[in-house]
Amino acid sequence: QVQLVESGGGLVQAGGSLRLSCAASGRSFSTYVMAWFRQAPEKEREFVVAISRSGGSPSYADSVKGRFTISRDNAKNMVYLQMSSLEPEDTAVYYCAAGRRVTIGTMELGDEYDYWGQGTQVTVSS
Repeated sequence: QVQLVESGGGLVQAGGSLRLSCAASGRSFSTYVMAWFRQAPEKEREFVVAISRSGGSPSYADSVKGRFTISRDNAKNMVYLQMSSLEPEDTAVYYCAAGRRVTIGTMELGDEYDYWGQGTQVTVSS
């Protein structure tokens, strides 16, 4: 069992930055692919980025490439999402997710993830 708790969301002006954190409890954190998804009001949940078990090979959605950076610290059971050059379109609830069986071919599929956090709100004003 893994519990995920996100933090770091808030209100920021367009062009600003935020850093989200996801704290994971439970054992074997390094055996999980970790990802961030987001859901805007009245829209479906969408993939943002995923990172491999070792911390390499991040995979980003086209909409955030060059602006967002994911990282993880397996010693601290933490995942981070550094968001820069934020746009109003980035406004959403951001969710951290953990998946044990996720592969390169499935990391964008939310149904492949086993555990989810409660989400943290990010609001970008224009």
